[in-house]
Amino acid sequence: MIKNEINDYIDQYYKWLKDNTTVDFIKDDMYEITTPYLDRHNDCLQIYATKCNGKICLTDGGYVLDDLISCGCQFESDKRKKILQSTVSGFGVNLRNGQLTVDCEADSFPRKKHDLIQAMLSVGDLFYLSKSHTQNLFFDDVATWFDENDVRYVPHVKFSGKSGFDHMFDFSIPKSKKYPERLVQAVTSSTKENATNLVFKWLDTKDVRPDASKLYVLLNDLYKPVSGSVKEAFSNYGINILLWSEKEDRKEELVS
Repeated sequence: MIKNEINDYIDQYYKWLKDNTTVDFIKDDMYEITTPYLDRHNDCLQIYATKCNGKICLTDGGYVLDDLISCGCQFESDKRKKILQSTVSGFGVNLRNGQLTVDCEADSFPRKKHDLIQAMLSVGDLFYLSKSHTQNLFFDDVATWFDENDVRYVPHVKFSGKSGFDHMFDFSIPKSKKYPERLVQAVTSSTKENATNLVFKWLDTKDVRPDASKLYVLLNDLYKPVSGSVKEAFSNYGINILLWSEKEDRKEELVS
């Protein structure tokens, strides 16, 4: 794969994003922005923009948390509150009265809109904290396994891509004598939408990382098999697939 080909893919992504984003007037000075990003119900994520104190205020209107709570994912314990706050803060987004919000100037609107969307997707993934799905957040399971196997890692790393947007990865494993830098993303829900988002994040980031850096996607297949189309999507873009059920067989790739 040559550099021009990757640039073409990124250009196609920008066009797809623009062509599938709509803006509708709601009332007063408020507008509804419908994005092509899908939530776990396969509904398009929507955010709301208005002016407040001379800035642009963006919010999800409380949709993400209301949806999680209505489906049984409560945030009553200190641990869950900490997980929620950490997830939101990692994108520079605020949690105000149950709404995910961010304030910005006109020149920072693209980045802040991007951050809010990414926060909404990440918080939505916390549905898997629900008792009907799993008791433990997959990220914690991966971190515990890394600790048990003496994997040298840095959690929650953020890099700026070629586009100028920031992208967060769950873990970074430094270069060793045997292996290059390895970024690791723990994926609890291997949907087509999540795969598409991760592919773009990697394409936008890889050229600004050291040569030969690799991305590993750790897929949680304990509760639901990973579809062949998701695996193919990752493989087509040089992303290394590691099924959680097979981690012991391939841990040398991350431990060394």
